[in-house]
Amino acid sequence: MIKKENLEKTNAWPFVEAKKLLKERKSIIEKKGKITLQTGYGPSGLPHIGTFGEVARTSMMVNALDQLTDLPKEIITFSDDMDGLRKVPENIPNKELLEKNLHKPLTEVPDPFKKFKSFGEHNNEMLKTFLNNFNFNYTFKSSTSLYKSGFFNSALQTILENYDGIMNIILPTLGKERQKTYSPFLPICPETGTVLEIPVKKIDKEKSKIIFDNNGKELERSILNGNCKLQWKVDWAMRWYALDIDFEMYGKDLIESAILSTKIIKLIGKINPSGFAYELFLDEKGEKISKSKGNGITIDQWLEYASPESLSLFMYQNPRRAKKLYKEIVPKAVDEYLDLIEKAKTQDEFQLLMNPLWHVHNSQVPKENTIMSFSMLLNLVETSNADTKELLWKFVKKYKKSILEKEHPIFDRLIGYAIKYFNDVIKLRKKYKIPNNLEKKALNSLIKNLDKCNDQMKPEDIQTIIYSTGKENGYSENLRDWFKLIYEVVFGVENGPRMGFFISFFGVKETKDLILNKIK
Repeated sequence: MIKKENLEKTNAWPFVEAKKLLKERKSIIEKKGKITLQTGYGPSGLPHIGTFGEVARTSMMVNALDQLTDLPKEIITFSDDMDGLRKVPENIPNKELLEKNLHKPLTEVPDPFKKFKSFGEHNNEMLKTFLNNFNFNYTFKSSTSLYKSGFFNSALQTILENYDGIMNIILPTLGKERQKTYSPFLPICPETGTVLEIPVKKIDKEKSKIIFDNNGKELERSILNGNCKLQWKVDWAMRWYALDIDFEMYGKDLIESAILSTKIIKLIGKINPSGFAYELFLDEKGEKISKSKGNGITIDQWLEYASPESLSLFMYQNPRRAKKLYKEIVPKAVDEYLDLIEKAKTQDEFQLLMNPLWHVHNSQVPKENTIMSFSMLLNLVETSNADTKELLWKFVKKYKKSILEKEHPIFDRLIGYAIKYFNDVIKLRKKYKIPNNLEKKALNSLIKNLDKCNDQMKPEDIQTIIYSTGKENGYSENLRDWFKLIYEVVFGVENGPRMGFFISFFGVKETKDLILNKIK
């Protein structure tokens, strides 16, 4: 058990949010005897990395809650699959098929991949598959299923009872033209099957029916059993109400929606969940990652290049700061992951609670010794010309004979990731510098000075010789340019590994030959 004083002192964000939740909803949680957390997903496009982030971060909250209370916890992953398809995503096949079915509920739109009954079901299954791959503990719920089964009927009747109050909350936030047509209830057209956004003419609360004005023609629909769905902000509040949600995190772009949904749930008789607004993910151009555009890096791509735990670490860090999420950030994320494993080995209990890997690994931080950084491993892939794990392992063992593969499962996976990442990402953007005469002279001087080194020397001593060589060849004022020259000529990039460590591992003679070949 973790000491109480350490739990009280830690300001790691999952603990901060868990304590806030327990304080804000103390009486409610104690009365129902469980804690319910929700994550939302709109299946109008393929699941993207932001969806994973929401479930991963909510799972970290549950991990923190487990240290603070013995009450059972449940994460509901809710799919808003009864929503109408508003536009055709850019990253799917058979676009014409979706064009013909715009504005129908997603579970009524044919699957363009031709694998499931509907586009909504296809995306739901994709969501469940990758969440299962990460071993998340969650309960999946479908909007279509809960509407059509009647599960939401009682809550929908409560919304209808409070129709005027809800209109008073929503209408002031809309433009004058939209105010004329707005209705919290959206009927499903019996003729076309589309989700209609049309004004209300008359409400029959006793029969749970609404008469809508469908372009001058009356349309009478029951609000029950999936004949109508709710507009987004009202739907969100109704969900909190019907599912007794205690906590939900959401993107910063939904803060205004959360404020309105909070007013609505209070109007209909319950307290809003504890909330957490996180910043959005951006692609390399600084644009918001969108499931309809398919920009940024996908979950599948990340998992080809690095471990699920490194992705979880990326999600853990600074959730209230906007972060760029694209292929080139993967090596940095992996190296941070390896660095935190090393730090954990000497940390006390309180320090461990502050270590992101305590949250990523559900309090069980790996103890594997790090052989080298991922960045250096990528350089090794290039310099060794290894294109299989077996070849790269042979190369590693050539210089580190005592290494046993079975004792380094993390590094073993890193080798496979490094080969894939190098070939897919780095190789395509390599630009080797052709040194001028002065630069050739400096590099030849480095080759000559490496004659003073041997493979038994400490990396720090080799690094000192490299520093000295740079100073002797006109780089005393800016050693950064000296190392940049080495990296650009030898590795084809502006930033590279710590050369002393690289040479001690790769071999002095091999490094001299490598530099000489690049100069030629």
